Amino acid sequence: MGQPFEAIKITDRVYWVGAVDWEIRDFHGYSTDRGTTYNAYLVLADKITLIDTVKAPFVDQLLSRIASVIDPRDIDLIVSNHSEMDHSGSLPKVVASVEPKQVFASEMGVKALAKHFHQGPDVTPVKDGEGLSLGNMNLTFIETRMLHWPDSMMSYLGEEELLFSQDGFGMHLASCEMFADELPDCVLEWEAAKYYANILLPFSPLVTKLLTKVEELNLPIKIVAPDHGPMWRKDVGTIIESYRKWATQKPNKKVVIVYDTMWGSTAKMAHAIADAVSAAGCCPRVLKLRSAHRSDVATEILESGALLVGTPTMNNQMFPTVADVLYYLKGLKPAHLIGAAFGSYGWSGEGVGQAMEMLVAMDVDLVHDAPGAIRSQYVPTEGVLDDCRGLAKLICERLS
Repeated sequence: MGQPFEAIKITDRVYWVGAVDWEIRDFHGYSTDRGTTYNAYLVLADKITLIDTVKAPFVDQLLSRIASVIDPRDIDLIVSNHSEMDHSGSLPKVVASVEPKQVFASEMGVKALAKHFHQGPDVTPVKDGEGLSLGNMNLTFIETRMLHWPDSMMSYLGEEELLFSQDGFGMHLASCEMFADELPDCVLEWEAAKYYANILLPFSPLVTKLLTKVEELNLPIKIVAPDHGPMWRKDVGTIIESYRKWATQKPNKKVVIVYDTMWGSTAKMAHAIADAVSAAGCCPRVLKLRSAHRSDVATEILESGALLVGTPTMNNQMFPTVADVLYYLKGLKPAHLIGAAFGSYGWSGEGVGQAMEMLVAMDVDLVHDAPGAIRSQYVPTEGVLDDCRGLAKLICERLS
């Protein structure tokens, strides 16, 4: 295996044995500028248990970290909380190396793993609320379907008051510091929000139900151990309350202005809107799409009240970067937004209307009693820029 990797102690009986991916910069269309981790956990109970595995190329890291604590062949049980390949990709190799007595997953997880690996390991299904005795410790399984796959579940280790939260409460962040309290708050806040906005936002109603369910179960939680990013061992309520807030998608006075431009005309309109938004007492966030990634746009929208979209027309279409971000946002299903479209054109001008159609498809509440779509042929006149300022004023009045 080469240079050994060390496990990180979480409690006297639980270790982090995952992998750090410093180099990944794209996670199926989501920009991971700070890399990520694939977290797996070793529980030193009477029946030694491995919670999740790692992405296939990182299996040697996983086995090396386990070997820094115990002989990997001493593992009795493996639990797969989520079958997505960044967590299960190395499962067949780990099973072959460890030869555990049993592997567990949700009922949907059993089906998903079979379709991933075909000749993969035998997996025992567990149900929502079912318990698993590890001898001197106990796991309880909490099914979390569509958070964010049909197979998803969490596992709760009662004796340590520790929630293995799978893809919930995580973030894409590679770091030597494996606990949230060791990292700057500003980094945690941005990366946690970015993760929610780009992974869990479409399932916000289910997030609300899950939080209610956990409250009703009345499980004391001292530590939250997600499958990506740092673990939460202090102020656990902070990340839980952030999820509660993000799930409601309550609009505020932030106005996200996304645009692209060919010769600067749509840019002039965007900046006129932004200045007027600020003057009207709202907070503009201006994102030019050739320098702002779609996943950063989604993050900004998570806590905003309005989305304004600026596009030129090229080949009778929206500009490609604008079409890309709107298509992406439509899948994330942001709620409670008001908005409008604007832009310049040369001779046909279909782009702005197409942007408006996408906003309608996203259930954005269009501002109809102002020019809902402001268009300028070539360079905007002062009259067009005044229309932009009027739109900004109306948007802020609606958000007040």
